[in-house]
Amino acid sequence: MIELRTPAEIDQMRPAGRFVAEVLTRLVAEVRPGVNLLDLDALAHRMIRDRGAESCYIDYHPSFGASPFGKVLCASVNDAVLHGLPRDYTVQDGDLVSLDFAAAVDGWVCDSAVSVVAGTPRAEDQRLIDLASQALRAAIDVARPGNRIGDISAAIGAVATGAGLKVNTDFGGHGVGRTMHGDPHVPNNGRPGRGLPLKPGLVIAIEPWFCAGTDKIFTDPDGWTLRSLDGSRGAHMEHTIAITDGDPIVLTARG
Repeated sequence: MIELRTPAEIDQMRPAGRFVAEVLTRLVAEVRPGVNLLDLDALAHRMIRDRGAESCYIDYHPSFGASPFGKVLCASVNDAVLHGLPRDYTVQDGDLVSLDFAAAVDGWVCDSAVSVVAGTPRAEDQRLIDLASQALRAAIDVARPGNRIGDISAAIGAVATGAGLKVNTDFGGHGVGRTMHGDPHVPNNGRPGRGLPLKPGLVIAIEPWFCAGTDKIFTDPDGWTLRSLDGSRGAHMEHTIAITDGDPIVLTARG
């Protein structure tokens, strides 16, 4: 079911958005060669406890997950492109690290993701991150009344295909509110002018993610981490936004 939020409810979501942004900003500052993924998850867990927030991940068990997730942070490295289950791994110089984090504050959820390079970046990795960032900005720009979900999807897809990338549409954006994942699904490619009309009060997470060489993925033996089929690296960007009568509100804006 698709729910439209009142202006007052969108204001009530702002603390969750600020908290998610604060956690990701802190985590990005810690991403460097030598940091362990479990330490990043522990830091996020401490920040959740200190804020009195609730994790959206730790007990999360959808049909595509092998078991309850058990951690509070998705940490995907290199060819791990989505849903990375934090493990005992020490980040190496040049690793491409994607962090995805969602939490509830006072019963309202926000969701966001960011990709960064630890240490010395490779040009191709930075290009992939830049493309995902560009696609996210393009999608947010068209998230206005009078447009449709297909316009958001097409904006993302145009950036990707224009750069020669293939786009997976199995996993993408989604509705956000009292729960982390709701309707509508927001694919990362599509046709403009199609799909659900965008109306004020619609709150969605928009999350372009691209692999450098393929749109095919497989599930790691841990039952959660999704990896590119050809071993190419991936980048992932995400914000929770609210559609208004005017400009969209980026609830998880950082900095």
